[in-house]
Amino acid sequence: MTALDDVPLLTAQRFRATSSVGGSTPVPPRGAVLPPGPRWPALAQTVALMRFRHWFHPYLHRRYGDVFTVRLVPGARPLVMLTRPEHTKEVFAGDPEVFHAGKANSILGPVMGRHSLLLQDSTEHQRARKLLMPAFNGQALKGYADLVADLARDEVAYWPDDARFRSLDRMNVLTLEVILRVVFGVTDERRLALMRPRVNATVDIEPVVLLGWTYPRLQKVGVWRRAVDNQYELDRLIHAEIRERRVAPDLAERTDVLSRLIRVGHEPGADPADRLSDVELRDQLVTLLLAGHETTATALAWSLHELGRHPELHARTVDAVREGDDAWLEAVLKEAMRLHPVIPMVVRTLLEPTTVAGHDLPAGTTVGPSIVVTHQRDDLHPDPEVFRPERFLGQNPPANTWIPFGGGVRRCIGAGFSVMEGVAVLREVFRSFDVEAVGDDVPKVRNITSVPRGGAVVRAVRRPRPEG
Repeated sequence: MTALDDVPLLTAQRFRATSSVGGSTPVPPRGAVLPPGPRWPALAQTVALMRFRHWFHPYLHRRYGDVFTVRLVPGARPLVMLTRPEHTKEVFAGDPEVFHAGKANSILGPVMGRHSLLLQDSTEHQRARKLLMPAFNGQALKGYADLVADLARDEVAYWPDDARFRSLDRMNVLTLEVILRVVFGVTDERRLALMRPRVNATVDIEPVVLLGWTYPRLQKVGVWRRAVDNQYELDRLIHAEIRERRVAPDLAERTDVLSRLIRVGHEPGADPADRLSDVELRDQLVTLLLAGHETTATALAWSLHELGRHPELHARTVDAVREGDDAWLEAVLKEAMRLHPVIPMVVRTLLEPTTVAGHDLPAGTTVGPSIVVTHQRDDLHPDPEVFRPERFLGQNPPANTWIPFGGGVRRCIGAGFSVMEGVAVLREVFRSFDVEAVGDDVPKVRNITSVPRGGAVVRAVRRPRPEG
């Protein structure tokens, strides 16, 4: 058996290589002059940032202004957070050879792998993005839309009439099915049944588990050990799917993302160097899974809950479905992403001393626009606490004021897929059901994302089918 055939060995190698993901990172000098920030111990600031972000970001903004510094473990490394669109632009437009996202995201290395689009920088990132982009262009999205709509229709048909349920749970079930069938292209029910709980266990982890990636000794005990064991099992299933797909007789006709990526570099005249290895495919699939599963599910859950709280917006949504007005459905989804950010910030690590937001920052500093604060600023979004989809009708918000997908050359490659999927799901829900929110809800932190604490409970009443 070769090393590439030994999946447990590949997983172990990935965990061992985690500390070197993205290469070495400069260490800022301790005496560096940085924007103001709390003087708490670095561990306390790290916990506040990871566990209590919806309170911590606004508190720091009120206390220290538009630019502030947080210090994080290990080593009390500085994170300079930004809240103004002109400062965000500096980060998104920054030289990718200087503003490295892979280093800033390296805590995700043990799960996503060193070939992940989110963890690569410079020429490696450019290559990976070029190879993945055709699977997410407009033509490809049109090809996925029918299958997504079919899956959404099947999900909604399962709902009983006049039932209360946590919409987050149902949306997670649906978006996971979309990922497994449309992205992974898995159709074997036996393998789907094996993969679902492994994927859920990967997504549904507490922030403290992420600290285990920073302190490898923790990976041998308790919840950290269980998370590692789950990764071994998920890797085994994913690699089995990749290897079987490579020899599938209908590979050339398949339209799922995995099959498209396997064919890269095999086209007439293509460069064989562009072919993706099994390990590269695994890393990109897991990245697409983690970036596109719970994030879209959460945006949909908040959309249903907010529409269920506003009868006039609910009625307009039903009319939009009847009239084929996808622009309104897209506006609903985008406003839910604005009001309830799923990801708290976008981060880059500086490889050279750089001036950002008027501050001279040393190499090794991480800079990050705060999505939480940016989406709440009343000078950017009037009445920011109000759910108002009209903000996104017939116009795009000013640049760098709505940033759930990041921006610049590293804007989320799956942004178009997420919006397409969200519109398809809203269309199928409101074609059949009226939705009423049950109680209020607030965000809570789950791993690197934020979700409705109560699951965005709704009451769904099936609408009578029109006669004829």
